[in-house]
Amino acid sequence: MKRTLMTVATLVFGAGMAGADAVAPADVVFADGSVAMSLTGVAGDPENGRKVMTTRGLGNCIACHEVTALSDFPFHGEVGPSLDGVASRWEEAELRGIVANAKIMFDGTMMPAFYKTSGYIRPGKGFTGKAATEEELEPLLGAQDIEDVVAYLMTLKDE
Repeated sequence: MKRTLMTVATLVFGAGMAGADAVAPADVVFADGSVAMSLTGVAGDPENGRKVMTTRGLGNCIACHEVTALSDFPFHGEVGPSLDGVASRWEEAELRGIVANAKIMFDGTMMPAFYKTSGYIRPGKGFTGKAATEEELEPLLGAQDIEDVVAYLMTLKDE
């Protein structure tokens, strides 16, 4: 019992530390739109990335992108390109940069910057449709969520 509690405590404490060590949105280093270094130093979880991509209050990537592997979720968008085979077209660092802030790689894109906290014009509060009231905004996705989405995207290879 004590060993189990110690293991759980270690995992919880370790997870908290991973969040504390995350690269802040303003400190992310982009090179030609790519972000080479992990934002958290923790491997992404593709299953959570799948959840982020399909959940309205999170990334909701399928609102704009079609993903055949996610066909069990209805109403895929056609605004953005299909993400089928995306890992065959882009490297992990490029995908991390695109998810964090696609505007750096693709000037004028409609894709939101999911890991940005400043430099907005008329910012809103998350996905609420309401104006922001805080001085400093939170990013739309956390650093680990970005890593998880990238991990999921890396599973989408051409066969």
